[in-house]
Amino acid sequence: MDKVVPTAAEAVADVPDGASLAVGGFGLSGVPNVLIQALYERGVGGLSVVSNNCGAMESGLAVLLAAGRIARVTGSYIGANKEFARQYLAGELEVELIPQGTLAERLRAGGAGIPAFYTPAGVGTQVAEGGLPWRYDGNGGVAVASPPKEVRVFDGVEYVLERAIRTDFALVRAAKGDRHGNLVFNKSSRNFNPLAAMAGTVTIAEVEELVEPGEIDPDAVHLPGVFVQRVVALTPEQAADKKIEKRTVSTPAAHRTESH
Repeated sequence: MDKVVPTAAEAVADVPDGASLAVGGFGLSGVPNVLIQALYERGVGGLSVVSNNCGAMESGLAVLLAAGRIARVTGSYIGANKEFARQYLAGELEVELIPQGTLAERLRAGGAGIPAFYTPAGVGTQVAEGGLPWRYDGNGGVAVASPPKEVRVFDGVEYVLERAIRTDFALVRAAKGDRHGNLVFNKSSRNFNPLAAMAGTVTIAEVEELVEPGEIDPDAVHLPGVFVQRVVALTPEQAADKKIEKRTVSTPAAHRTESH
């Protein structure tokens, strides 16, 4: 089955207001920027987003966030996104913060058909006991707080029950993909993209390099095409447009030697 869609706009044309989205990416790595921009241009709003973070440097999900298109975020990291923090504290945005490993497993479990699982992460904290602020009232008070979760003991160790995550759509970015939807991810972009893809009912992948079926060694496939419904091939310019969050420049070795 050829799953290639000609444009990103066509690929996201049926994403409605209020949809839930699992979005890949780890920091600025592996973020499906082209698909996110296509959603922005459509004017879709009221979205519930599940992602490790909510964009940075005015890219990725930060584009939708700044435009007020996101109603709820399920994630692990606010980081240096000041607008994310402002909306959260002002009561404009509902936020469910989850331990990073738990978020990854909730997405994977959703894709694997596992409804829930037990984990030791969060036991003895508000993650398990409830009371984490999901939404503030804008005046410093808590309007909506997380509920308590079931805790059970296995072999003398306490574990908290976590629900799997399934979403209406998933948006991911891969380094390589074929027309059947088999995907290969590059380095840290593999952290969350395969898991987000598994959790989506309809998964849309933007790929930096589109190849024909059979050109990817089966052993090299990170995510099989059974989890992917649509593939968008990026232009060379789109594929090369990658931002660096924090640029670090080291002193040349020759200069360090002379300084001594």
